[in-house]
Amino acid sequence: MAIPINYIARNLVARRLTTILTAGGMALVVYVFATVLMLAAGLEQTLVSTGQDDNVVVIRRSAQTEVQSGVDRRQASVIESLPDIATGADGQRLISKEPVVLINLPKRSTGKSANVVIRGVTPAGLTLRPQVQIVEGRMFHPGTSEVIAGHSIASGFRGAGLGETLRFASRDWIVVGVFDAGRTGFDSEIWGDAEQMLQAFRRTGFSSVLFKLVDSDRFDSVKQTLESDPRLTVEAKREQRFYADQSEALAKFITYLGTSISVIFSIGAIIGAMITMYASVASRVAEIGTLRALGFSRNAILVAFLGESLLLGLLGGVAGLVAASFMQALSISTTNFQTFAEVAFSFTLTPSIVVASIAFALAMGFAGGFLPAARAARMKIVDALRAA
Repeated sequence: MAIPINYIARNLVARRLTTILTAGGMALVVYVFATVLMLAAGLEQTLVSTGQDDNVVVIRRSAQTEVQSGVDRRQASVIESLPDIATGADGQRLISKEPVVLINLPKRSTGKSANVVIRGVTPAGLTLRPQVQIVEGRMFHPGTSEVIAGHSIASGFRGAGLGETLRFASRDWIVVGVFDAGRTGFDSEIWGDAEQMLQAFRRTGFSSVLFKLVDSDRFDSVKQTLESDPRLTVEAKREQRFYADQSEALAKFITYLGTSISVIFSIGAIIGAMITMYASVASRVAEIGTLRALGFSRNAILVAFLGESLLLGLLGGVAGLVAASFMQALSISTTNFQTFAEVAFSFTLTPSIVVASIAFALAMGFAGGFLPAARAARMKIVDALRAA
């Protein structure tokens, strides 16, 4: 015979203060745990959503990032001759040969310098990235020292706002527009004319070549063609996969570090739950004896007390998740380990994080409640009634 759930819940209500304190400790641990996972998920989502699945990025073989890569003009011309490249409404091939460089800019808030990506793009570069929209000012004119800045850069770095002037590569560059890239990695870049960037940085070749496939299913064939061509020393990736790889190292570091900290904090929460449940057992010896005398089995007693502890964990988990969900309103920036560039992203709460956080909270509740519940279940009827 099982003990009713409302009996279990009433016991927690009867001990409101200890319930609130214990559940609060678990909530803090779940808050840290969920926030860390949201941080990693936000970074991954920002960079993964940066790419389009039917776009292909071509970089130098063995290069991990565009900054490390080099594709000379001869190789870029060979790539441009591929028959699988789509054409736009104007009849032009949708391919963009782009130099990518890192520069140092001071932050508006602290004055400290951080690396920012400068990307040279062609008119096709905007068509290939439909998520990019000019929200202030206008597009730069080709052949001029004009640039446009992602809104994260415009708001976060000195000289990068609309109408301001940036100094790099021995030139002054006027910011004539600010663009919104839909919370993708491009929000953390500055764009200008590709040929002007090549001249300013004294580059003879490009960092990468981006193009759109006529048929997305032809990617494997196109990849084989490019990588087996003896004239080329390049590697081709789907744009979405390329940017997902950029987040891998930092996302793993955040997840591992945050999970380790959460596990350490959880030890304190488990001890707190254990103390609470031991106190509950000690104060309800007579109840336990009465329940056993009424015919409830040892297993029923075990399940009842363990249920209380799990319910404590659930309350803490829900409270921690609710608190963590408000972090989605914040946006932060950090240096990506692989690109060494500043990238801005937001906390992102996903269904998998909700499930993991609740499971983590229930695990704390189970660990903190099992021993006290086992002690309650082991009590003999006579001893319990005599102690009362």
